Amino acid sequence: MDQRPRRPVSKAIASSELRSQTAWKWALGGAVGLAMIGAAGLVRADGHENVTVTHGYNFFGELGYPDADFPHLNYVNPEAPKGGEISIWAQGTFDSFNPYTLLGNNAALSSIGDEDVLTSFADDPTSVYCLLCETMEYPEDLSWVIFNLRPEVTFSDGRPMTAEDIEFAFNSFMTDGLPSFRAAFGSFIDSVEVLGPHQIRYNFNADSPPRDRISTAGIIGPLHRDWYAENETTVAETRNEPHPGTGPYALESFDFSRQVVYKRNPDYWGNDLNLMQGRSNFDRIRIEYFGDSTAAFEGFKAGTYTFRTENTSRIWATQYNFPAIEDGFVVSEELDNGSLGRMQSFIFNMRREKFADERVREAIRLMFNFNWSNESLFFGLYDRPSSFWEFSDNAASGMPSEGELALLQPLVDEGLLPASILTEEAVVAPSSGARQFDRRNARMAQDLLDEAGWIVNESTGLREKDGETLVVGFLESSPSFDRIINPYVENLRAVGIDAKLERVDPAQEQERARSFDFDMTTMGWSLGYEPSTGLRQWFDGNLKDDTARNLAGVDNPAVNNLIETIVAAESKSEMETAVQALDRVLRSLKFNVPQWQNTKRWVAYWDQYDYPKPLPPLALGQLDFWWYDEDKAQALRDAGAL
Repeated sequence: MDQRPRRPVSKAIASSELRSQTAWKWALGGAVGLAMIGAAGLVRADGHENVTVTHGYNFFGELGYPDADFPHLNYVNPEAPKGGEISIWAQGTFDSFNPYTLLGNNAALSSIGDEDVLTSFADDPTSVYCLLCETMEYPEDLSWVIFNLRPEVTFSDGRPMTAEDIEFAFNSFMTDGLPSFRAAFGSFIDSVEVLGPHQIRYNFNADSPPRDRISTAGIIGPLHRDWYAENETTVAETRNEPHPGTGPYALESFDFSRQVVYKRNPDYWGNDLNLMQGRSNFDRIRIEYFGDSTAAFEGFKAGTYTFRTENTSRIWATQYNFPAIEDGFVVSEELDNGSLGRMQSFIFNMRREKFADERVREAIRLMFNFNWSNESLFFGLYDRPSSFWEFSDNAASGMPSEGELALLQPLVDEGLLPASILTEEAVVAPSSGARQFDRRNARMAQDLLDEAGWIVNESTGLREKDGETLVVGFLESSPSFDRIINPYVENLRAVGIDAKLERVDPAQEQERARSFDFDMTTMGWSLGYEPSTGLRQWFDGNLKDDTARNLAGVDNPAVNNLIETIVAAESKSEMETAVQALDRVLRSLKFNVPQWQNTKRWVAYWDQYDYPKPLPPLALGQLDFWWYDEDKAQALRDAGAL
């Protein structure tokens, strides 16, 4: 696929990964501000300190939903009917329903039944709101938070959720979770207290960043304590059934590596909750597994599954003309995408000595011809990303601002950054010509490799240094990337680099990525509008061997310094300036080769669904707030289409 999702890695890797595919983004940070006092009451706790009691929480601004009793989310259809089925596809295989371990391969949507104490909304991504709680309480110094839980919350097996289930979840992840999780949460949370059946308190470490304290605690949802005891299992073990969750869906059936079906729980505790109106509308969500994207596309055309998000420009441009579309049975749409940009890239494994020299990395960057690829392979449908925060105020551009200079100058003075960072424009990917092999870029690449000491061996035509050949392998599992990587390989070989495509199956790719056994591979960064401590998982060199998020192995003290400045920011403007400086520094390190990005959403579906218009810019929401239209579905059946 041209636009590919991040390879599957356990969400238990760290706090920033725990629920990254579910309700909200840890990378958004989150926190509280005194602006909230106007939307929530101030009370006295023990007669000593002011305590805010509120349904929602935002650090830098005001809540999008300041009143707790709003009727429904602005972007849903509260009258959307319930019923029907939506089906999607997944690639590869699965053998486990535990998303919180690195063991085995998780089934798609295996955390669908799990809910967090706090959630966020598609039109207010930097705020968090009570989901499993009715209210939260915290003092001005944010030294603790109390979640007052909803007494009506039940697990899918009908048993009630209590504060002890949330305490059990925290203790389970701290005991049986991965070390990076324990490090991340342990640095924030000093202790957990169950104050009553539906009240839990988190006490925070005094030296933890205040901005992320409450959102860190709020990302921990319940684990069914009794179920785990009855089944004598832990979060560290694989299993062939999911634990009961509190969410609106639960497992109905599965066929290993072929199909998974989740069903809507008609007795879901939150059916009448205002923030759930117009959501979770399908009775069933079915996932069909395919060995590769080509087979999956054929399956969609045949009606094996009914909703497809297209990620391949070639298919979108040339193959959405099959009979079901011509007959009006399938709808194909190009929808606006207002989301934060995603820096999809080829990345260098910076743990490898051959990539330590920036000149080598820049030579390799020069030989990827985006312009040719876009016109010849992608039908001119893509743009090239420049920033790790594309389409936001966090992106660096041009020369450093005064605010950036104030942050960068001390790092230059300490010898952590070159002086050029102060006087040069923000790095962008190399430009290239219309032909696959750009001779000008090739000459620059050859000069850089010569300067770095990688000299061409006249007998082999390959570059060597100290008896070692410069070998660059591209780890990839998707066959659709062959047409993209192979021309890149040809260009690299033309300048003397022994480049090769190492195509493996998804399980091998996942295992090799986990163990950092690769030269180059593809990943993307989606870093949030208000990034904070989650940046440590992405870029902190101290954690580079402990988290799969820092797959490139970025290890730079200036980066670490700027991350801490971002974490400590007390205003949105301070945060934005610090993120711009970090973006500028990350781009200057040249540890990635920016690929391409799509500013549209390409979707196709058998014409039995509908959605609110307009859609929120930050979410497609097909499994969340779309719905099944029975009349349209009957028309398809009457026509023999499905």
